[in-house]
Amino acid sequence: MGSLKDELLKAIWHAFTALDQDHSGKVSKSQLKVLSHNLCTVLKVPHDPVALEEHFRDDDEGPVSNQGYMPYLNRFILEKVQDNFDKIEFNRMCWTLCVKKNLTKNPLLITEEDAFKIEYLLKKLTEAMGGGWQQEQFEHYKINFDDSKNGLSAWELIELIGNGQFSKGMDRQTVSMAINEVFNELILDVLKQGYMMKKGHRRKNWTERWFVLKPNIISYYVSEDLKDKKGDILLDENCCVESLPDKDGKKCLFLVKCFDKTFEISASDKKKKQEWIQAIHSTIHLLKLGSPPPHKEARQRRKELRKKQLAEQEELERQMKELQVANESKQQELEAVRKIRQQMEEQVAQKSSELEQYLQRVRELEDMYLKLQEALEDERQARQDEETVRKLQARLLEEESSKRAELEKWHLEQQQAIQTTEAEKQELENQRVLKEQALQEAMEQLEQLELERKQALEQYEEVKKKLEMATDKTKSWKDKVAHHEGLIRLIEPVETGFYRVNQDGLDLLTS
Repeated sequence: MGSLKDELLKAIWHAFTALDQDHSGKVSKSQLKVLSHNLCTVLKVPHDPVALEEHFRDDDEGPVSNQGYMPYLNRFILEKVQDNFDKIEFNRMCWTLCVKKNLTKNPLLITEEDAFKIEYLLKKLTEAMGGGWQQEQFEHYKINFDDSKNGLSAWELIELIGNGQFSKGMDRQTVSMAINEVFNELILDVLKQGYMMKKGHRRKNWTERWFVLKPNIISYYVSEDLKDKKGDILLDENCCVESLPDKDGKKCLFLVKCFDKTFEISASDKKKKQEWIQAIHSTIHLLKLGSPPPHKEARQRRKELRKKQLAEQEELERQMKELQVANESKQQELEAVRKIRQQMEEQVAQKSSELEQYLQRVRELEDMYLKLQEALEDERQARQDEETVRKLQARLLEEESSKRAELEKWHLEQQQAIQTTEAEKQELENQRVLKEQALQEAMEQLEQLELERKQALEQYEEVKKKLEMATDKTKSWKDKVAHHEGLIRLIEPVETGFYRVNQDGLDLLTS
């Protein structure tokens, strides 16, 4: 039922689309009422005018879309339809609605009836090929006179056939007969048909009849319009067909034997006789084998081939999906590797930056070490200068002490000389004068030595200041080096001493 419903929906939506003149996707309610009434008639569904009027009552909503029409179509038509209607009449009704919209060129070489059969034939052909009837262009059908198009729609093909593009030199009747022959074979399962003479069973007279051969029956009618049926010859695997010699003035005779009756038939000529015998024999042979007619068998093979191709296509799609999944997995792995590589590159860049900073600090430490070496060298030179000045000061102090001792000695001798005899006083006075002169000279020398001592002291102070500056500079660099690395040991200056000169003598000072 589902496949029947789908088949009906295709034709109905073609009719619905044909009624949509302004391409708005909606159809007026009055047109849908007529369409619904015609559908109920051809599908042999009880018509419910009350439901129709209720569903499509006049209101302000205006035209109805296909979605709005679908609930009524499902409930009151498609759900009630049975497989007891004439499918050709149903398609003919839908065709009548579509033909005016799609066939615009007139006049055509073929009738509307023939055009309907072509459209129906193409529809069945596309369905047999596994495709749906969607009025799309055929991809594998090329037309030589128009290279700009990839194919033709069914309507364009009908117009080409109707305009005589594929039947030049043929009249309308010839084209119509060809269309009917193909239509009868593929759609109505007519294997062969034509006029022949048949001998009656009761009166034994010969009468012309229109015979129609189908896969399991031979029907005969008064004429080819198929309106007055006179009888059937039921075919099964027990039937047979035999050629008969001419008799009673009748030629081209053959016999069809069935289980309960035997039919004598006369063809118009030997060729027709042979064609009918061969067609009936082939039909009986297929019934014995249980095989369908050739075109149905071919259709079944095409269906099986389509199923196989579909399975192969599904397998190919499955493999493609697996490959796609694997590819996506590889892409994800590559993306993860790329991210890891990016992270490693960032880490390497960070390490390189840290290494550059470390090398920069090392270079700075080397510079500071060189400056520290220079400061230490300056400090060492300052200490040597200090030691030299200290030695000079010690020598000056020693010479001053010696002169003082000598002066004291002369003073004592002067006192002794004064205490001697008065007689010696003059001599002593003279000596004293001489001593005083010597003393004066000694005092002058002492003052000179004092001046030199002061100068040496000032020089010592200058050297001491230089030493203190060198010491401070050394301590500053030591602090910087210890702050950056903590590796250089502070160098402590050794204790040094110097003397201070006062009125009482020399005092040793420690710093």
